[in-house]
Amino acid sequence: MSGMFTGFDAFVSVEPIEKGWSGDKKYCVTAEDGTKYLLRISPIERYEARQSLFRMMEQAAALGIPMCAPVEFGTCGDGVYSLQSWIDGEDLETAMPMLSETEQYVLGLKSGEIARSMHTIPAPEGQKEWASRFNRKTDTKLRYYHQCGLRFEGDDCVIDYIEKNRALLENRPQCFQHGDYHVGNMMIEKGELKLIDFDRFDFGDPWEEFNRIVWSAAASPHFATGQLRGYFGGEPPLEFFKLLAFYIASNALSAIPWAIPFGQAEIDTMMKQARDVLLWFDSMKHPVPTWYLKDFYIQYTDGVPYKLKAPFDFSFLQKYGTVFKVFDDQDSGNICFGISNAGKRYFVKFAGAPTERAVVSAKTAVANLKRTVPLYRDLAHPNLIRFIAAEEIGGGFAMIFEWVDAECMHPMYPRSRAKFMQMSIETRHQVFREILAFHVHVAERGYVAVDFYDGSIMYDFDSRKTAICDIDFYVKVPFTNEMGRLWGSSRFMSPEEFQRGAGIDEITNVYAMGATAFALFGDERDRCFEKWNACKDLFDVAQKAVSDSRGERQQSMKQLWEEWNAACAKTGI
Repeated sequence: MSGMFTGFDAFVSVEPIEKGWSGDKKYCVTAEDGTKYLLRISPIERYEARQSLFRMMEQAAALGIPMCAPVEFGTCGDGVYSLQSWIDGEDLETAMPMLSETEQYVLGLKSGEIARSMHTIPAPEGQKEWASRFNRKTDTKLRYYHQCGLRFEGDDCVIDYIEKNRALLENRPQCFQHGDYHVGNMMIEKGELKLIDFDRFDFGDPWEEFNRIVWSAAASPHFATGQLRGYFGGEPPLEFFKLLAFYIASNALSAIPWAIPFGQAEIDTMMKQARDVLLWFDSMKHPVPTWYLKDFYIQYTDGVPYKLKAPFDFSFLQKYGTVFKVFDDQDSGNICFGISNAGKRYFVKFAGAPTERAVVSAKTAVANLKRTVPLYRDLAHPNLIRFIAAEEIGGGFAMIFEWVDAECMHPMYPRSRAKFMQMSIETRHQVFREILAFHVHVAERGYVAVDFYDGSIMYDFDSRKTAICDIDFYVKVPFTNEMGRLWGSSRFMSPEEFQRGAGIDEITNVYAMGATAFALFGDERDRCFEKWNACKDLFDVAQKAVSDSRGERQQSMKQLWEEWNAACAKTGI
């Protein structure tokens, strides 16, 4: 590819990129064959620095590091240029909130493994001893901090930790460093982690590479924890945490004078980070930061990761087929698997494992799940996931259902919810009608819904059908609240579901349906007409349903069904 860049006219498309701190001019350029590249142009005075950067990137790429790979380097009329492969993905910082905790952790593991691989590139011969180098750098940071005129509360703890732990720098090895290793310099392309921006590469203590993990930890403690475990292949040694605290403390000081030229917003950001550092390390008294998740455990079945509190033998799942999906965020003590077998797919709900978010014991989770078998039989309905079988297995209890290719409304599955909430207003009307129809059926069968919320609502965009799942706590009437606060999401719960001794019945479910209407058509927390995306007649029906006074609500599911349908007919829906 030598000589590809002969000027901007060598490309069919040139799009400027404004992001970044380097001062380089950056462009997304497209060649005649449709291939995209990142083009960076620096002042000619930076020729040697940019050539060194390009050569180090070549070494990293040769190791198989997933990155913006170097393609071509040279000079042009505007200075010195480099062409790199284009990553057609999303900034990890942006993508992170849409990922589950397990996905964040697994990406962290990968980033740690990548760092370990990068650190096999040795430092140049004759590199000055690390302790003298970094002690000199630390002295400079301390001086600049004292001279800048700004202070943060607790800085004495930071300074004291630095002065008392300089000996940790002695006899440290040195290697190639990315130099700015955090989520802000990572991207996701087709589910794979990619590195960008090697501009600050350096050679030094491999453990100093993690001095910017503060940005990653703020974005996701699960990612940051995974990164350290991925790097060490398990638990990091205490000696690492002591040095990490030293490097982060040093950076916390230097970040304050660095921010001053960039204005108050950057100063505020760095002041907040300093406060975070003091909280994480308990005013520098404990080297293991509070964001590090000591009890977080990841296990794999058929290559699919999921979180647990401790290892558990799921080999019995082979009986059902091959795992392709895991749902591990339930607080019920259940963990659920998508399993394929001979062209068919199943949903397997299991109780008995030490799930990470469980608020009950494994024994209680098993008892609760066993109790649900009659529910799924008695309440069978076109919009309820189809129950197939149940059995004691693997030291616990499993229920097997037909798999539904659907998107869930609950925020615990951000990407699924995002797709769900993009549905048209017409589809929302269909979804709500199907939810109402099911709960009319529930009432007719002599049951009342407990713990119905948006996590129970799914929609299959292909078959255009609502699927309701997780009816595990529905009960036969009459039913009295003996708990005080029943199971459920407070966003969908009526006042009587918080009152010990209160009767729970159809009128209670009317409230849940009204809350569901606001979740679909308005704002579930601010139930005002200004945020309602349907007609006033439907708003009035929903508002009546969520009245705190039971007597002011519709007095049965059938009445709510009739009033809703009448309002729809009135407006031609």
